[in-house]
Amino acid sequence: MADRFRVLVAFGTRPEAIKMAPVIGELRARADRFETVVAVTGQHRAMLDQVLEHFGIAPDHDLDIMTPRQSLTDIAVRGLAGLDSVLERTAPDLVLVHGDASTSLLGSLSAFHRRIPVGHVEAGLRSGRRFSPFPEEMYRRLADALADIHFAPTGGARANLLREGIDPRSVHVTGNTAIDALLWTVRPDHRFSDPDLQAVMAGPARLVAVECHRRENWGEPLHRIFQAIADLAESRCDLRIVVSVHRNPEVSEAAIRRLAGRSGVLLREPLPYREWANLLARAHFVITDSGGLQEEAPALGVPVVLCREDTERPEALEAATVKLVGSDPGAIKTLATTLLDDPREHARMARAINPYGDGRAASRTLDGLEYFFGLRAQPPQEWRPASCTAPPGSSPPPYRG
Repeated sequence: MADRFRVLVAFGTRPEAIKMAPVIGELRARADRFETVVAVTGQHRAMLDQVLEHFGIAPDHDLDIMTPRQSLTDIAVRGLAGLDSVLERTAPDLVLVHGDASTSLLGSLSAFHRRIPVGHVEAGLRSGRRFSPFPEEMYRRLADALADIHFAPTGGARANLLREGIDPRSVHVTGNTAIDALLWTVRPDHRFSDPDLQAVMAGPARLVAVECHRRENWGEPLHRIFQAIADLAESRCDLRIVVSVHRNPEVSEAAIRRLAGRSGVLLREPLPYREWANLLARAHFVITDSGGLQEEAPALGVPVVLCREDTERPEALEAATVKLVGSDPGAIKTLATTLLDDPREHARMARAINPYGDGRAASRTLDGLEYFFGLRAQPPQEWRPASCTAPPGSSPPPYRG
């Protein structure tokens, strides 16, 4: 048996970095058993760097593949070649990937080519539609097919894997590491570095947070969503709407066209993760098409107006903390108005039933890795949702950066 097992953690985007940071921290805390190597593709350069700095992560290998207006094929070609080179040089005992971004598939595939085992964090999510979310649905399915060990965030995700013939002995239900990162970051005494945001928090107006960027909404759907937000801002003087504007020109140009100069609307480039998490915790509700926000907002008791036609995260729909509205302006405005004017409906959606985690998913993930390598006799204890979530500012396990 090896003295220590070398685990290469590969990711490339801001959401992956947020969700893998607690896993990296836990790996480092078990340095007597694991050697940690971090490789990033850098396909979201500035947004990725914000998170790396926040969690104190210095990559051992940075491929820096980002180019202006890069296509999915550009990312795939450069990412696969770069990761293969890293694997050749580092010879890890296992490659750990996350979720459904390009690096998840590319890291799994490059490891498979070299017969290196793959662990997949946040495995098993499914929408059941090949092109929604695009390309993430197929990237995640393919990574799951290549993985040797699957860390499913929920029982529903595990059920999806078992239906596809995945060996049940390879699947561990851990909760979602996003909640680990979130509870570690959100604090009730946080002060915002942006004076405009600090003024919003100090004022009487209710806060609505907005983040919409998904590829399947590019074009007319995104314009309809932003126009609905513009109409909402115009009709309500009791709101302050903070819009996180993704740097992709398909998103930023639509946001500027529909929302720039609107009273009550603040357009901001993606905030540093600490700022965004604390803003989210203070929102009356969030309007989004994001995958990760469907997990984070319920953990904070924040209702979600989801601008998608379907979701690979049905648990929050079942818990009624998320409601689907698509890109229909009427549906968006109707639900938003209800959440503003009907306290009982807001309370129903904001009830703190969190199906996604308790802040200890990273620890369960490492227990699963130890079980995989024969370092422990029993698999990790399965995550099961409690009736309530920890409030912002409570004390989850400390981040081990």
